[in-house]
Amino acid sequence: MAWDFSTEPEFEAKLAWIRDFVRDEVEPLEVLFPGCEYLPLDEERRRIVDPLKDRVREQGLWAPHLGPELGGQGFGAVKLTLINEILGRSSWAPIVFGTQAPDTGNAEILARFGTADQKDRYLAPLLSGEIFSCFSMTEPQGGADPRVFTTRAVRDGDDWVISGRKYFSSNASVASFFIVVAITDPEVPVHVGASTFLIPAGTPGLVIEATHHLVGAHHHEPGHSLVRYDDVRVPADAILGEPGQGFLVAQSRLAGGRLHHAMRSIGVAQRALDMMARRAKSRFTQGSSLADKQLVQAFIADSYAELVGFRLTVLHAAWLIDTAGEKAARGEIGVCKILASQVLKSIGLRAIQVHGAMGLTEQLPLTNVLLGGVALGLADGPTEAHKVNLARLLLKDYDAEDPEWPSEFLDNRIEAARVKYGDLVDHIPAVPT
Repeated sequence: MAWDFSTEPEFEAKLAWIRDFVRDEVEPLEVLFPGCEYLPLDEERRRIVDPLKDRVREQGLWAPHLGPELGGQGFGAVKLTLINEILGRSSWAPIVFGTQAPDTGNAEILARFGTADQKDRYLAPLLSGEIFSCFSMTEPQGGADPRVFTTRAVRDGDDWVISGRKYFSSNASVASFFIVVAITDPEVPVHVGASTFLIPAGTPGLVIEATHHLVGAHHHEPGHSLVRYDDVRVPADAILGEPGQGFLVAQSRLAGGRLHHAMRSIGVAQRALDMMARRAKSRFTQGSSLADKQLVQAFIADSYAELVGFRLTVLHAAWLIDTAGEKAARGEIGVCKILASQVLKSIGLRAIQVHGAMGLTEQLPLTNVLLGGVALGLADGPTEAHKVNLARLLLKDYDAEDPEWPSEFLDNRIEAARVKYGDLVDHIPAVPT
């Protein structure tokens, strides 16, 4: 089957509009309201941001990751990749287009697993862009491994009572509701023993113990919180999906999130490469421009080569989702997760080097590119875990061979050739004497 990433001219026109709009209208918000992307809009920010959101809606581009039944366009994963690689250039663009994490993933699992009442209560205001949400899964000791989670949800009459602590609950300090993964049956494997709950902010017993920030973040950003669930009581209809489906809900959300991170990373890396190339052509030292230095030329060529390969990998994963479903793209999504971190770190580091000491200052966004690559190596599960899972997936397609002599061992290959063609030649190898 041929791969096809092509899009129709009408969609290309939309991409051109997005490109100009993000550059001219959205990127200035980065310096106008730095670090305010995930803060509820005050009157000053609303005067500027709301009209931008309205223009996006007028173009039919609001929440493009969603299907038409939820107010999106049903673009599919390939088109979403092409959109998100532009949005990835600016920290404010996902907010203006309604595609910010973790809300995109939370919206998708609400759409897939939520009841009609849950969608009315949580999904509708989330899609309006007026509220933020929090996915609360990681734990202080267990990290992202649900097999060692200690947070429990116990049935008590018609209610569930949730107890435990979660860490790196992003945007918890501004979230209107929390999606919490808890163990409901510790006696069975986690893939059937965990459940997911919807908890409104302000519910008694939900305590934000601390909020920590990544290096370089502004202190007014919502950050990543340590949350304690101290006998939090919720009704039976607070469960998202069915009891025991928590692992399924989480995995369906995280797979899409990993690909969305990769999509946006293309734009982040491209912006860093653009900065590197412009700086190389503009700065003169040691008798010539940086662009004339072979080492800098290698920086640019290596960065472009990595970015091209990464972009094609993301597009291929997206195409597989569009044509065969997310399950068929499981391995490719893992590759995207691995490469996103590597590409951002390597291109970010080269771009810093070309800009010299200035590249390390707050005057340029390049340290955010580098640290963003480090962060993506940990977000949604560490890269190392994905390498292990990817290797296991790939190894299923291979059979073991003779442990003494590999199948490509020359004597083995000669014997195989003799069986196939030995009656037609005098000897093997059949070379001129």
